[in-house]
Amino acid sequence: MRWAQVRARTTRATWIAAAIVPALLVAWPVTTVVSSVLRPNGELWSQQWETRLPGEIVSSIILVLGVCMLSIVIGVGAAWLIAAYRFPGRQILGWALVLPLAVPAYILGFVTTAVLGVAGPVQTQWRNSFGTGAWFPEIRSMPVAIVVLSLTLYPYVYLLARAALHDQAGQAFAVARTLGAGRAEAARRVLLPMLRPAIAGGAAIVAMETLTDFATVQYFQVDTVTVGVFRIWRGTYDRDGAAEIASLVLAFALLAIAVEQILRGRARYAETGAGGPGLEVQRLRGVKAWGPTVTLGAVVLLGFGLPTLRLATWAYGEQTGPRGTPLLERYTDYLRNSLVLTLATVAICLVAAALVVNSRRFTRSRWVLVARRVSMIGYAVPGPVVAMGVVLALVGLDQAIEPLGGNLPGTVATGSFLALIYAYGVRFLAPAVASFEAGLEQVPPDLSASARSLGARPLTVVRSVHLPLTRTSILAAAVLVGVDALKELPVALLLRPIGFDTLPVWVYNLASESRFEQAALPALTIIIVAVAPVAILCRQLEARRS
Repeated sequence: MRWAQVRARTTRATWIAAAIVPALLVAWPVTTVVSSVLRPNGELWSQQWETRLPGEIVSSIILVLGVCMLSIVIGVGAAWLIAAYRFPGRQILGWALVLPLAVPAYILGFVTTAVLGVAGPVQTQWRNSFGTGAWFPEIRSMPVAIVVLSLTLYPYVYLLARAALHDQAGQAFAVARTLGAGRAEAARRVLLPMLRPAIAGGAAIVAMETLTDFATVQYFQVDTVTVGVFRIWRGTYDRDGAAEIASLVLAFALLAIAVEQILRGRARYAETGAGGPGLEVQRLRGVKAWGPTVTLGAVVLLGFGLPTLRLATWAYGEQTGPRGTPLLERYTDYLRNSLVLTLATVAICLVAAALVVNSRRFTRSRWVLVARRVSMIGYAVPGPVVAMGVVLALVGLDQAIEPLGGNLPGTVATGSFLALIYAYGVRFLAPAVASFEAGLEQVPPDLSASARSLGARPLTVVRSVHLPLTRTSILAAAVLVGVDALKELPVALLLRPIGFDTLPVWVYNLASESRFEQAALPALTIIIVAVAPVAILCRQLEARRS
C-alpha cells in the first residue's frame, strides 16, 4: 500500500512538472521584458518622446482600431452571407474565404505598392490617359495599410463567427422568426449578441497580428511603435533600450486582451443540446443572388487571387528573362531553412501542448490550471517582444552561469538556431494547446479512468487512448502552428543565425530594396506551401460541420 501511494505521488508530481516546465519557459522571456521597464533609461525615453514616440503611439492606435473594425465588417458579413443564404458559388466561397490566411500581409503589401504605386503600371496608365497632373489616391498611406492588413486578417473573425453561427445560433434565430421578427431584425437583436464572444475573440487575434506587423506598415510609410522598436534594435543595437520601448507594444497587447474580455462580458450564449440545427438558409433568386457572389468573390480576389496571379507572372518573367532572381542558387537553402524551422516548431509545440493538456487528466492540482493559462500568453505577446525577451533572457542566463565557470555555447543569445526555435515555441504554443484541449474534451474522462483502473500507465493512456481519439485536433494544431511559423517575419529577422535566412527574410530584403519582381518567387513559394495546410484546415472544418 505504501509503495502504491509513493508511486501515485510520483506520478502526480511528474505530470505537474510536465505542465509547469513549458509554462515557465514561455513566461521567462516575457517577464524579462517586463522587468526591463523597472529599470528605465530616462535619456532614451526622453529622446524618443521628443522625436517619434508620440506619433508612433497615435499611428499604432489608429491602425489597430481601423484594421479591427474593417476585419469585423468583412468577417462577420461574409459569415452571415455564407450561413444564412444560398447563392451561386456559395460552397466554393465558403472555403475560399479562408485562403487569404496563406498570404502574409507583408507580401500583399509590397504587391499593392508595386502595382498601385507611383511607378506602378496602374498609375502610369492613369497619367498617360488623363495627364501627368491627374489626381490619384495616395497609396503609401494609413487607409491603404488598413485595407491591406484587413484583407489578410479578416479570416480569423470569419472562422470564429461562422462556427458560432453554425453551432449556437440556429434555434434562437428560429424562435425569433416564429415570434414575428424579420430576418434583419432577428439578426440584429438575437444573432449579434450571441456572436459577441466570437467577434471579440477574432478581433483580439487581429489586434495582436496588427501590433506585431512592422514590414507591411513600412511599405505604406506608417510609423508604429513596433517600427520604432526595430529602428532602435537595428540602428543602435541597444537591446535594453529596444526592450523598454517594446514594453509599450506589450502594453497595447494586454489592453487588447482586456478590451476583448470587456466586449465578451459576463454573459454566456449557448443552446440546449449538443448542437443547433443551423440557421434557416434562404435561397436568393435573380439579381439578388449574384450580389453576395460578386461581393465575396471580390474579397477573395483582392486578398488571394490577384496578388497570387501577379506574383506568378512576375516570377515567370524573371526566370525566363535575362535578369532573374538574385541568389536563386540559394533558393533551396532558403526553402529548406523555412521548412526545417516550421517542422521543428510544430514538433516542439505539439509535444509541449500534449504534456500541458494531458496533465489535467492525471492530476487535479491548481498548478496545472495555472500552467495551462501561462503557457498560452506567448500568442498574446507580439513577436518582437518575444524575440527581445528571448535575447535578454539568454544573455542574463549566460551572465548568471559565467561566474560558476560555464557559459552558453557559441553566440546563443545574439543569433543561433536554439534562440530562434525557442522564440518560435514561445510564440506559437498557444494554438497547439487550444486545439489539443478542444480535442481532449471530446474524450470522456471515464475512458481515461477505465484505462488507468486496468493498470495502464499515464503515458500508455496518452499513447493508446488520447492521441488516437484526438488525431483530428492534433492535425488542426499542426496546421495552425505550421502556417503561423512559416509566415513569421519579425522573430526570424531579429534572431536568425548568420547564414540562416528564411523565405520571409529573403522576401523582406528584396522588397525593402524595391526589387518587387525579384521577390516574387520566394513570396509565391510561401503562399503555395501555406495553401496546403490551410486547405487541410478548411476540409476539417467542413467535415466537422457536416
